[in-house]
Amino acid sequence: EPVMRGKFSVVQATQELPVGGKVAVIIEPTVTGGQPHHRYHGRVGVVREKRGRAYVVEIKDGGKVKMLVVGREHLRMVA
Repeated sequence: EPVMRGKFSVVQATQELPVGGKVAVIIEPTVTGGQPHHRYHGRVGVVREKRGRAYVVEIKDGGKVKMLVVGREHLRMVA
């Protein structure tokens, strides 16, 4: 398996995520658009809707439910 450090995959940039699916917010530093706040890095949430090229992700933060609009480059599917 090749080392992918510093690389950005075209597959990540074009992925389609299912509404209702679980995703992890992993910030991709090479893509500055659509980045969520760094406090949400590593959090797991649920995709609620697609909004343009981005997705609305519902995340529980303490006792509150928050909706983040995140670019698809910064999301990874969780099994």
